Amino acid sequence: MLPSSTPPRLILASSSAYRRELLGRLGLPFEAIAPDLDETPLPGETPPATALRLARAKAEAVAKLHPGALVIGSDQVATLDDLQIGKPGDHARALAQLQLMRGREVVFHTALCLWDGRAANPAAAAQVDNVQVRVRFRDLPDAELDAYLRIEQPYDCAGSAKNEGLGIALIDHIHSLDPTALTGLPLIALTGMLRRAGVRFFGT
Repeated sequence: MLPSSTPPRLILASSSAYRRELLGRLGLPFEAIAPDLDETPLPGETPPATALRLARAKAEAVAKLHPGALVIGSDQVATLDDLQIGKPGDHARALAQLQLMRGREVVFHTALCLWDGRAANPAAAAQVDNVQVRVRFRDLPDAELDAYLRIEQPYDCAGSAKNEGLGIALIDHIHSLDPTALTGLPLIALTGMLRRAGVRFFGT
């Protein structure tokens, strides 16, 4: 898609405050619309496949309601020993997650989809990618893990640790080609997709 003098409408298909903050860094006007979607993994589905499917499904669901827009969908699945680690939802589950992950490496699969509602061929409307982040957690005692959870209460985060907050103190090291992927929206991959869709940065 060639650059256009009229910027396309940009929609983030998410209710996540973390993703809204990340997308806001690009300085582009956008709306955030949460898709109505069942995010349950399918039977036998691998974690990376779940993340990719849901990222695309989120973007497509919102795009159907807003023709002609550029819609961003993203989903993150954390895995330990190829087993999925989801959002804990409460303190007890979060503590169990951190106890399981301490001293070990967790892989976060952050899938991304940019759906171009202007595409003449719907089959070519989607750009998709899966950005992996490898995180090794510190081997910390239960008392520290419990104290962290009571301070930050990261019960809506896969893996129970907010790396953009105090959760960074739980982490020994991070390996990734895109540092924003761990927070939930890989901006390096996204800006590449937006450029290919004709979005201009820096006013040029």
